[in-house]
Amino acid sequence: MPVDILVGLQWGDEGKGKIVDVLAPQYDVVARFQGGPNAGHTLEFEGTKHVLHQIPSGIFHEHITNIIGNGVVLDPIVFCTEVEKLAARGVEVTRNLFISKKAQLILPSHKSLDRISEEALGTSKIGSTQKGIGPAYQDKIGRSGLRVGDTLLPDFKEKYEAIVEKHQKIASFYQKSLEIEALEEDFFNAVEFLRSFTLVDSEYMINQAIKDGKKILAEGAQGSLLDIDFGTYPFVTSSNTLVAGACTGLGIAPRHIGEVYGIFKAYCTRVGSGPFPTELHDEVGEKIRQAGREFGSTTGRPRRCGWIDLPTLKYAIMLNGVTQLNMMKADVLDGFDEIQICTHYQLPDGSITDQLPHDMEKTEITPIYKSMKGWGEELRSYESYQELPSTVLEYVAYLEQELGVGVNIISVGPDRKSTLTK
Repeated sequence: MPVDILVGLQWGDEGKGKIVDVLAPQYDVVARFQGGPNAGHTLEFEGTKHVLHQIPSGIFHEHITNIIGNGVVLDPIVFCTEVEKLAARGVEVTRNLFISKKAQLILPSHKSLDRISEEALGTSKIGSTQKGIGPAYQDKIGRSGLRVGDTLLPDFKEKYEAIVEKHQKIASFYQKSLEIEALEEDFFNAVEFLRSFTLVDSEYMINQAIKDGKKILAEGAQGSLLDIDFGTYPFVTSSNTLVAGACTGLGIAPRHIGEVYGIFKAYCTRVGSGPFPTELHDEVGEKIRQAGREFGSTTGRPRRCGWIDLPTLKYAIMLNGVTQLNMMKADVLDGFDEIQICTHYQLPDGSITDQLPHDMEKTEITPIYKSMKGWGEELRSYESYQELPSTVLEYVAYLEQELGVGVNIISVGPDRKSTLTK
């Protein structure tokens, strides 16, 4: 099948950008299908770290066509800054980056509403990045949003002013003001910059690529457990982060889907509020955080850290139809003599399950762990999957047995070359 899809299986930050970069040379097209600048895909090669927020991770390969799909919410200001940073590093994006006219725009007022609504929640905060993602998707579903293609219309400014007026009414409900005047000049300058790119009917473009026999990699943002329908609601993002989101976010029929790459860490992290059964609030959690440099690439916030959670992984694998697993950051566990694996949950009534309760936030969950021997040595020096220490391979074999899917890639460091294929 011509379309392969790459998704995160945890709460995001799994290392999807790195794997897209590694896999990209096999593909003609890399397309981003959902999310916005709350995503931060980190790639590291030749000693340089790159963080992409909206632009697909295939942009570093000149032969690849990169598409920002209709399912994305695009912030023109962030986009402008991202392009400038890439240009400063010698990456020219105008020749191989295409943007869907149907992608929704994030307006300055969306970011203001995001901040206002999050503040109003007080101690019940969702943990939003306050990038305007939720309000932009709300306007999309409410059929009042502005799309990239609208920037080409002569009455774009009038449309913009009308939606800002609506947003001010919402802000007034909270007895707040939008206070967006300082951002508007940058916004309209960025919109003008956006118009200089090739804006396309991406659903036609991508389906023509399928007809032409080209290979396509669809790139998701965030993680499966943040999916608006199947994630740990309401502590989720505002889009469909699962494989199904690639169909609606790019306009491709399910029959074209081939491989589904599921990305997960050798442990588990989460940013923001919400349930996290295996979270560690002790020195072990802090050790993982420091070893893994677990700080948000978009916000800089410290990530919550814990042991790997098999019930959530099984759930994400089931929903996505994962065909290949990629395990990231195995090297972060180098310093542990013993590693814990959550295999089941014990519920308040004493029952044992490997299924996720309807409301994980309000259900008291006690993780049940299996202990395995750690490898206790540095993995970054290894250049072959098969030569990894037996303790690493035993850990992976156990995961494969429990999850029912093979682990084809193990990452043992941030650089491109530290990616070992079976």
